[in-house]
Amino acid sequence: MRKSERLFQLVTLLQGRRTAITARSLAGELGIAVRTVYRDIQALVLSGVPIDGEAGVGYRLRGGFDLPPLMFSSDEVTALLVGSRMVQAWTDPELAQAAKQGEAKILAALTPEMLISISRLPYRIPAFERAESGVHGLLRKTCEARQKISISYRDMDGQESARILWPLGMVGWGDHWTLLAWCEKRDAYRNFRFDRILNIEVLQEHYPVHPRRNLEHYLNEEIGIGDKQKPG
Repeated sequence: MRKSERLFQLVTLLQGRRTAITARSLAGELGIAVRTVYRDIQALVLSGVPIDGEAGVGYRLRGGFDLPPLMFSSDEVTALLVGSRMVQAWTDPELAQAAKQGEAKILAALTPEMLISISRLPYRIPAFERAESGVHGLLRKTCEARQKISISYRDMDGQESARILWPLGMVGWGDHWTLLAWCEKRDAYRNFRFDRILNIEVLQEHYPVHPRRNLEHYLNEEIGIGDKQKPG
């Protein structure tokens, strides 16, 4: 890690805290030696960054200090741009436009050398027209608003059914998206593929916050974090 990147990360860590943090903790966060933290803190103070330090307590950044323009490593830029272009290709038009605008802000913060480097990125994510892109935007908004929906759905066997759902979250499985919902008909979690939803009606009723009916509970308790098995 270059010194400039290390100093930036050090300031970021300090700015993100309300209480003091020790040199040892900073060293652990950055993966560097404690002596290097001491030298970097001294360099920051000499350059005018208002850092207060107290033996046995740690360091704290005084309020009102603004970070300089963003600095990214090459891998960070690659990750951000690939993520942005996946959003543009695989989600709804409104979110895709927001990703495009965010990408423009990232590019504006890069050095000329980095702009040349990213022009050679090997990643390409074609943005094909997707029939479910409108569904994506509608479901995203109902998840955010915790608004119940009524859907007509055709399962993998071709059987159609009507459901009242609590839309909890959207899960990308690589080749398709599913809506994770609490199904009132089954009184259980169910996943619904976007491309098998025949009709959606947004209801006026909002569902309540429930400790055992939410996306985090499903991922942690039902399938386990890191479970790669796709729903049937």
